[in-house]
Amino acid sequence: MFCVYILVSDIDGSLYTGQTRDLEARLKLHNAGGVRSTKAKRPWKLGYCETFLSRAAAMRREKEFKDKWSTPRKKRLVAGFLGRPEG
Repeated sequence: MFCVYILVSDIDGSLYTGQTRDLEARLKLHNAGGVRSTKAKRPWKLGYCETFLSRAAAMRREKEFKDKWSTPRKKRLVAGFLGRPEG
């Protein structure tokens, strides 16, 4: 299984979208500073996750999030996933 995920920065609420086979290990890597693009805004928490049977499908969905979804739309998705009002 592969996962497309959206992380939320505890620093400023910014979002990061990625995909992985091992979400738990990847989140630990982000929070340990092992990913250059997320290092400055640690700590991160999981805001959203979708699973896929293939890496190719996960990569297509990741590209869709990055290319076609606005930040406010992704924030609404995260709010719904976490079961809390947007804000």
